[in-house]
Amino acid sequence: MALSTTSQPYVQKGFVITRQQRDRGESSTIVLWLSTPDGPVKLCIENQQSVFFIPQEEQQRAQALLPSVDPHAYCKTVPLATFQHIPLVACYFSTVKRAQEGQRVLSGAAIPLYEGDLRLADRYLMERYICGSLLFTGNARQRAGYLEVTQGKAKAQAYTPQLRHVSLDIECSEKGQLYSVGLDSDMDSRVIMVGAPQPDAPAWIEWVSDEVALLSALERWFSTYDPDVVVGWNVIDFDFRLLVKRAQRHQKALRIGRGGESAYWREGNANKSGFISLAGRVVIDGIDALKTATYGFRSWALESVAQTLLGEGKAIDDPHDRMASINRMFHHDKVALATYNLQDCRLVNRIFAHTHLLDFMIERSRLTGVELDRVGGSVAAFTNLYLPRLHRSGYVAPNLASDGWIASPGGYVMDSKPGLYHSVLVLDFKSLYPSIIRTFLIDPLGLVEGLKSQQTGEEHDIVPGFRGGVFHRKKHYLPALIDDLWQARDRAKKAGEKAFSQAIKIIMNSFYGVLGSSGCRFFDHRLASSITMRGHEIMKTTRELIEAQGYAVIYGDTDSTFVSLGGDKASEDADAIGQALVEHVNSWWRQHLRETYDLESALEIEYETHYQRFLMPTIRGQETGSKKRYAGRVVDRESGRAEIVFKGLETVRTDWTPLAQQFQQQLYQRVFDGEEVDEFIRELVTSTSKGEHDERLVYRKRLRRPLSEYQKNVPPHVRAARLADSENHQRGRAQQYQRGGWIEYVITVNGPEPLAYRRSPIDYQHYIDKQLKPVADGILPFIGKEFDTLALPQLGLF
Repeated sequence: MALSTTSQPYVQKGFVITRQQRDRGESSTIVLWLSTPDGPVKLCIENQQSVFFIPQEEQQRAQALLPSVDPHAYCKTVPLATFQHIPLVACYFSTVKRAQEGQRVLSGAAIPLYEGDLRLADRYLMERYICGSLLFTGNARQRAGYLEVTQGKAKAQAYTPQLRHVSLDIECSEKGQLYSVGLDSDMDSRVIMVGAPQPDAPAWIEWVSDEVALLSALERWFSTYDPDVVVGWNVIDFDFRLLVKRAQRHQKALRIGRGGESAYWREGNANKSGFISLAGRVVIDGIDALKTATYGFRSWALESVAQTLLGEGKAIDDPHDRMASINRMFHHDKVALATYNLQDCRLVNRIFAHTHLLDFMIERSRLTGVELDRVGGSVAAFTNLYLPRLHRSGYVAPNLASDGWIASPGGYVMDSKPGLYHSVLVLDFKSLYPSIIRTFLIDPLGLVEGLKSQQTGEEHDIVPGFRGGVFHRKKHYLPALIDDLWQARDRAKKAGEKAFSQAIKIIMNSFYGVLGSSGCRFFDHRLASSITMRGHEIMKTTRELIEAQGYAVIYGDTDSTFVSLGGDKASEDADAIGQALVEHVNSWWRQHLRETYDLESALEIEYETHYQRFLMPTIRGQETGSKKRYAGRVVDRESGRAEIVFKGLETVRTDWTPLAQQFQQQLYQRVFDGEEVDEFIRELVTSTSKGEHDERLVYRKRLRRPLSEYQKNVPPHVRAARLADSENHQRGRAQQYQRGGWIEYVITVNGPEPLAYRRSPIDYQHYIDKQLKPVADGILPFIGKEFDTLALPQLGLF
């Protein structure tokens, strides 16, 4: 509702953009910046106490120690216990800082603490089941550009925000001197450029006299257009890091947060990224967001991702040419530089729009309560959803186990039967691990209560798991949480809400990973093992059910079963067999689980794919079938277009050259079509030896560590990177690879050399032996041919 002049409290719905807790005098205040129908709101929730828990038996010792830390601290008996059924008391503190000091003092006295690592703002939201959106009330007051609501209260309420966002990109010299800042949004698009105004320049260029004036203009832009979200490409570790440092160099606060608050930059630890904090605004890096949404690319450079997703890229891509071109444009053609700067901003916006990334991040927050800009966040999502429910059952969460944890088995992968097949079906269990959790009631609370019932002899109340795990039939939360998400995803898919559906899928599938991760406070090997080992049992039994119907199972992987139909089948016949097998398997599991465990089955196998031709290769150099590596040809039902799907093979591996990848695609196409391959192979070997494919001989590999850390084992790409940076140093250029990165190189007669500084002739025999031959050896034996024979030059009849 709109702000009223009466004394009535202000009530409105909103979505959490940022959250902080601040100590003010003798109390703590939670500050939530919200997006609301009335515009941005700063919600202040005052007089909040920090809390953690200790064993009841330690209460007297704690009460003797705490007054020196916080005169207002106190302990209170609460109806909560640990997973080991130890009764607890809650320790309350007036401020966050005093609570942190209290933890230090009690830990020093060897008093166990529980949930001391939860942030005050996070606890406030999760205990009220607030996930992203909320309903709030309080005393409202108009400020410059926003409403400030004090004495605030909040509760869960569904609300989908309409967030304003801007794409930001900077251009600078190699020494970090700012040249320009590009800003692209629906509200306004411009480039703020250092330089004298030029006649006939586009109106979207804002000219400023120097770097300080540029920073001031940037502040004005944020104040005027007031975006909720800033997006970019490496925007946190590069753009904002540099902006804050240049402001500090001029002894200037970069006031681009809401309410005129300054940007705050914090360096990351070791090789981790840094952090940028803007009051009331959130910064989302495109690379991190795409990874969180499970995208993967051969290269994460903006040019490469834009080409893959959009079919277009940047005007300048070579790093040395780019820096030289930027410097040249800044000094001689500032309009061209501004155009280039704005193009980068627009590319990022187009990638976000194409992938619905911002919608995905919003829906993830609305489902789980994690911060909008949280990278990964599976553990945080699980904690947000599970912890408040656990408290209402009388338990606090366990602490992270630092040692002594036991690994659980991975997903089921059966030994494959290598061969070149006609008509192979793939049957997939729909979300196998989530469906196992739903069916067998696997749950952290369920494990605690199940073990308790087992000890008291109440066997009728438990469902058996693995490795000593048993689960209570009624006391659990995770199966219902997954069931709710499952139904929400089905609704989202029917409604065509792709971002919502993808967010739900990722969250559901992450729950097993969380329970199997030692980085999660709820980790227990009995939980994870009861999921994966049950998966093994299901996959093995399903294989037996299919083979009993007269078909051969040639491979199985986690939740997929590959079935050979024993010969070439028409699509209609293959479909009929697939649907019959699905009905048989699902019906058997429903009956078996009801009769054996008195459980309702949530397991659902689906007919996924019919491969008309299918290759299951051997492990390279062996006769044993490979795993997670295969290729098959499928035909689109509507268009009739055939396509070869590659899994785990060279075509989809980033460490193989384009030559090998294109060779594999063309060779497999010929074999699957029954065409001759002899002359094709000979011609490619010959033309490669003649240097006709040099542009396809480039290796591209990532340096995952700083260059100096490669000591004993120095692989080819590291040797190439060292040569490149040595050459960069001699030419007075910035070194590129000292802290990692991607290197492009070729193999020459003198070993690996960087593509940019190659001096020696290419070693063509290396590419024939190490790139073409392994690809060919993966399929030729199945048609009775050998690469070494075919690669020999044709000598003629005499």
